[in-house]
Amino acid sequence: MSDIETSIANAYQGALTALQGFLSSADALPKTKEAISLISQALSIGGKIIVCGNGGSACDAMHFCEELTGRFRDDRKPLPAIALTDSAHLTAVGNDYGFSEVFSRGVQAHGKKDDVLIGLSTSGNSENVVRAVAAAKEIGMKVILLLGRSGGKLRNAGDLNFVIGGSTSDRIQEVHMTILHVMIEGMERIIFPSNYEG
Repeated sequence: MSDIETSIANAYQGALTALQGFLSSADALPKTKEAISLISQALSIGGKIIVCGNGGSACDAMHFCEELTGRFRDDRKPLPAIALTDSAHLTAVGNDYGFSEVFSRGVQAHGKKDDVLIGLSTSGNSENVVRAVAAAKEIGMKVILLLGRSGGKLRNAGDLNFVIGGSTSDRIQEVHMTILHVMIEGMERIIFPSNYEG
């Protein structure tokens, strides 16, 4: 193989290894099932999902939310989900209060007791996510965290904590996105079972 072909093969293998590493954990499946249950319960009683993260994780937050407000695989009613990525909010709060407050202010503005916060941080040390979690807990929201490496400051901060090992953010984010997709499918299977019949 050429050098580029070798690097491509290594990249695909790295992605597969990261996912297999997560799946090898004894609590991967039960933890995912519990996350699906938290999300399904919140949506069933009129709650919503609020999601936050920085950079690529912000894009993952938006992707997750559009799958709920739009559609995943088949038609069903739209579901309430907010990604805290509005540029006017981020720049206004960042300017007035500091970047560390951009997500906590969003949680305080939109969050209710029956809601779920999903926080994404490949380092586990994003201060704005740390503060968002604190704000969510003060409201009484459930918190699901998708983290990377050692889990950082947020390692045990959520009701459910997914910590994906690995040295690069891209591999961690790929597993995060897989988890998010699996959670959406699981939620739909509970709330919209007819979408999966036949």
